[in-house]
Amino acid sequence: MPRIAVFPGSFDPFTNGHLDVVQRGVALFDEVIVAIGTNSSKQRYLPIEQMQDLIAAVFRDEPRVSVRTFQGLTAEFAREVGAHFLLRGLRNSPDFEYEKPIAYGNQHVNPGLETVFLLTSPTLGAISSTIIRDIHRFGGNVDAFLPFSLPPLAK
Repeated sequence: MPRIAVFPGSFDPFTNGHLDVVQRGVALFDEVIVAIGTNSSKQRYLPIEQMQDLIAAVFRDEPRVSVRTFQGLTAEFAREVGAHFLLRGLRNSPDFEYEKPIAYGNQHVNPGLETVFLLTSPTLGAISSTIIRDIHRFGGNVDAFLPFSLPPLAK
């Protein structure tokens, strides 16, 4: 049975830190699905379809990585795609404290679903999607933080 991992998130935008987690995940799993979810408590900065296309282009030469969108519970999505693992990156201890109850909830909804945490590479841990959005929103260049270029916002 293939070892399939789902790497869920809003990825708004998908950062070099996310890229690092996926690349390292491919070394651990047969397949990694980057799953762009709809977070009901967040309004997207970039359209989900645009982000799906940008991420898919990053992994066009890696057949073991696919990019999908989903709505609803991550644990249910994992069940639908036959994944037994969730892949998550941790930058710091607050990330762990945030992720731990989510992992417990996912296991409640989908028993046997294991969450695998990878520590973010030290050089990538200081930047978040929120910081990148703020820099971009105010006209700053964010290319150093992303595996693709974002167009400047229209004024």
